[in-house]
Amino acid sequence: MADTTPDSALYRELADLPLTVEGFDYEQFEQDTSSDFTRVTTVFELAGDGETGRGEDVTYDTEDHERVADAIDDGRFTLPTGSFTFAEFSAALDGVDLFPGDGPERADSHDYRRWAVESAALDLVLRQNDTTLPDLFDREHQPVRFVASTRLGDPPSADRVEEIRSRNPGIGFKLDPTPDWSDDLIDDLRARDAVRILDLKGHYEGTDVDNEADPAFYRRIVEGFPDAVIEDPRLTEETQPVFAGAEGRVSWDSPIHSLADVRSRPWVPSWLNVKPSRFGTAASLFETVEWALAKGITLYGGGQFELSVGRGQAHELASLFYPDGPNDLAPSVYNESSLPPELPRSPIAVPARGAHEGFGF
Repeated sequence: MADTTPDSALYRELADLPLTVEGFDYEQFEQDTSSDFTRVTTVFELAGDGETGRGEDVTYDTEDHERVADAIDDGRFTLPTGSFTFAEFSAALDGVDLFPGDGPERADSHDYRRWAVESAALDLVLRQNDTTLPDLFDREHQPVRFVASTRLGDPPSADRVEEIRSRNPGIGFKLDPTPDWSDDLIDDLRARDAVRILDLKGHYEGTDVDNEADPAFYRRIVEGFPDAVIEDPRLTEETQPVFAGAEGRVSWDSPIHSLADVRSRPWVPSWLNVKPSRFGTAASLFETVEWALAKGITLYGGGQFELSVGRGQAHELASLFYPDGPNDLAPSVYNESSLPPELPRSPIAVPARGAHEGFGF
């Protein structure tokens, strides 16, 4: 579990806010996606003092969502209630079994569910104290620039890129290259001048999307897209030389769950993909963001096929801390298997003054 020590100026603004939790509920969402799987998420709802705070569990395995629903319904899953500060509530979660029964299918899911509860508490504490993150942090919302993230099918082709661009001609892309990308496909994509990030997915294991750490594959991508950010290579004795001189283009995502993970990279990163749910706790998230900004690291937000409040909460964090990054935070409609005739354009507008409360756009 990520460290919950309030070790940043940002977190200290939040830590002592009073929070009352009187009960909780949940709601589940489901959607077919453009990546050929059915996405299920669970939204936790914390209630207190006439207010409700919501946070989204982006755990990927449907079985984990089914189990928590059963556990809530039969009373095996409970959350702390009473009067706390935000930091005290977070500390109380350390003693809660968030996966009663068989436990999660994947270890990362511990952080995802912890963040769902913490983000619900963050939403609730802001509402109960009649404040906002901009007020707490003395920062202003800015419009959020975004790219579209998509896979290219089997066999891979530029058809999905073309389909999205026909509905939004100026959109950039975050793509997941695979070893079966042909040289012709690489040439085609590079000529479109639309690829901003290439995710090698070198740190996933046992999933449908992980790639082997193949130096020949890595070299084709690094050299084929000389202006793109390269995300999550697995660095080995064979692959690390591929990035000699290109270290400033390398970004990290999957391995980053805490500031300690950032500091453990083989060099100080120039880029980081910030997925709030990977950090588990608000303390770990804000500590890492604050440190990275002080170091001049370029941050951008990442999505995880959120179906409810999670995407809007990621939008607000991007709006406050990294609005101009190549944020992988396109509105959820971009993930639908069948696209509408028109797609929302970048950037995402800031909500009108007075229309925003709690946590998230």
